[in-house]
Parts: sequence; structure tokens; C-alpha cells
Amino acid sequence: MMMSGTRFKRAMLVVSTTMLLAACATHDARVPAAPTQVARPAVDALELERVVMLMRHGVRPPTKAKVAPDGVADRPWPSWPVGYGELTAHGFDAVKLLGRWDISQWRRRGLLPDQGCPSATDIEVAASSKSRTQDTARALVAGMWPDCSVDIRFPASPQADVEFHPLDAGAMPIDPDEAFRAVQALAPPGGMEAELAARAPLFALLNRALGCTPGAACDISRMKPGIVRNEDDRPDVGDPFGLASTISQTFLLEYLEGKPMDEVAWGRLDRDDIEQLLEFHSIKFYYEGRAPYVAARAASPLAARMLGAMEQGPRLTVLVGHDTNIADLGGFLDLHWSVPGYPRDDPPPGGALGFEVLADAGGERFVRAFYRSQTMPQVRELQPLDATNPAALEYLPIPGCAEPCALARFGELVRGRLVAPLRPAH
Repeated sequence: MMMSGTRFKRAMLVVSTTMLLAACATHDARVPAAPTQVARPAVDALELERVVMLMRHGVRPPTKAKVAPDGVADRPWPSWPVGYGELTAHGFDAVKLLGRWDISQWRRRGLLPDQGCPSATDIEVAASSKSRTQDTARALVAGMWPDCSVDIRFPASPQADVEFHPLDAGAMPIDPDEAFRAVQALAPPGGMEAELAARAPLFALLNRALGCTPGAACDISRMKPGIVRNEDDRPDVGDPFGLASTISQTFLLEYLEGKPMDEVAWGRLDRDDIEQLLEFHSIKFYYEGRAPYVAARAASPLAARMLGAMEQGPRLTVLVGHDTNIADLGGFLDLHWSVPGYPRDDPPPGGALGFEVLADAGGERFVRAFYRSQTMPQVRELQPLDATNPAALEYLPIPGCAEPCALARFGELVRGRLVAPLRPAH
């Protein structure tokens, strides 16, 4: 069919503009330039070949006895039914529901058999050295294959946890001064003092929850803000933002656990308030995981493992770690997501950042990044997930790679950013 004159002019304008931009683009020596694509296949016509995803553990209590220093809150913090940092029974059940949802989707799309236990060559499930991630992996598997025995691998000790905790394990080279400068560069004009001033309404809401009079000794916004340099590690966002993140995350976990609302932030917040305060969590990860220098050192071991699984791994690879891992991988690839009810780039409990590997009829493979998570009510109320109440799923653009992203090009992007560890993971 012949184009109209107007459509022909528009088409020629697009072609001309594309050629001009390609000619003027600045080449980054670390990442090879993407080849020009004349035509790309429709995603719906591609066959799902593999899924590789990195998941955060489920609902847990605070990881230590003191959520905040004495005097910050005017009441004792609520008790929990398990030890500090351990997966709760409620958290286990919520992840099981995710497992049922995940396998129903993958079976529908032909990734996994409709019945029976999985072959050891078809799946790989691994977790960090922390027990909450291992229990989360068991919960996911229990939801997917309730009558099957599935091997779950994890490091024998924190010192051996090169992939999920590479900086803590001392497994990655990092210059603390360069890391500090890279993180400082993320601050707005006026530095962290300006960041603090811009968040004044959030700190006022936090004070209301804590029963603290603004300006009193309990008001953490009186703390002097600043990025904290750490020797042989990434910088911290520092207080008051780090402390505000921990407190707001604790309120979220109380809500997701299904505690009575008079025990969630002592009855002083509703769900909308909690959603607002979660901005502190995103701020923490913005400063601690989005600087390219830091993200490359924090995420390289997991990124390398995930790329290997995408290129020649089993049909399904699930790695269960922490919100920090997801935030670091997001910074490594400059990926961004939005789960309903959460701030941009916030990794909810049980959420996963993953990749689909798809193939066309000729065998060429492509990659789609996605984020999958439950919403707050789905976790709190242990809502079954189905077609009428699905998990939140969002496909994410991959910067530097046209959609659908060719696996070969994705491999170039990842390998161009990897930093070699000081010692291998295995």
C-alpha cells in the first residue's frame, strides 16, 4: 500500500533525525554502541525461553532490638512472633501465594510443565547467607511445587557470600574516596542540607507517628545531615535519612504483617501515611545504590551470575536476596520501576526484579526486564492472586538497548560495566 504524502514526509523526517542523532552521539568506550535495527520482532510473537529473577525476602521484624535510639519514640515498639530479622509465618504465607501466581503464569506461557515436579536441570533456586532469604526461597517453592522437593543453595557463611553481600564479605575492590565523591555528586545544589529542607513535611509526619514535638530532642530532623564515608565499603546516606528509612520501613512491615492498626505506628498512621513515609527508603537507596561507581561494585557478582543464567542457564533461575541487592542491580543497569502504593524504585518485600529471555522463530534471543510484586493489601490480607486480583507486573525499558533488547546487546551492556571480584563466588 502506497504512503500518503504526509505520512511519507513524517517517515523521512524520522529516518533523517535518527541518522543525525547516530552521527552526533558520543561513544562511551566502556559500552559498545548498539547496532542500527531496521526492524524488530513483535514481543507477542516471541517464545518465552528462560526467566531469571532477583527477589527480596518476605515480611520480617526489625533486624535489631533498637529500631531507633532511646527517646526518639514515646512508646515501646510492638513485639513480633519471631526473632530479629527472621521471616514471619505471615511473610511465609504471602510468598507462597506469590509462588502459586508465578508458576501459573509461567505454565500458561509454556516455560514450565503443567504438572509434576521440576527437573533439576530446569530450575535453580538460591538464597543469601541470611536465614530470612532461605526461608523465603522455601516459601516460594512451597507455593510453586507443594508436593516436591527442590534444592535451595546458599553460602555456608557471611564471609563466603560474595554474590549477595560482596562489600560486606570484602570481595570487591572499592576506593572509599572515589565512592564518597560519586555519592556526594548525587546531592542537590545545597547538598544534604537542601535535601533535608525539601523533606520537611515528611519529617513532620514522622514526628507525628513517633509522638515527638517538632524541634524537641526527639526530632531526628535536627540531626546534621551528610553522606558518611566508610573505609572499604560504600558510603552511607547518614542520619537523619538512614534512621528515617529504618523507622518508616518498620511501620511498613508492621502493616504488612497484619498487625491491628492500633499497633501499626501506635495507631497514628494510616496506609496513605505509610506510603508517604516510604519515600525515605527510596532516598536511602538513591544515595547508596544509584551512583554508577558504587553500583558496579555492589552488583557485579549477581549481575554476572544472572547474565550467565540468561545465556545458558536453566529455564528458571530464582535468586532470593535483599532490597539492597535489587536497588544495586537497578542502579547497575539504570532500571526504574513503580509498584502501586510504593515510591519509585522502592523494592517491596517479596518483590522481584527479573528478566525474560525470549526467542524468535529463527533462534535469535531477546531480553525483557520486569518488576513483579504484591501490593500492600495483598500481603496484609493474604489475598489469593488470580486473573481478577493479579500481582503487580511492569515491564521496564533497558537504557542503551532498543526494545525488544537483543540478548547479545544486553550482554555487551552488562559486561561493559562489570567489576571483577577479588575472589570468586564459588
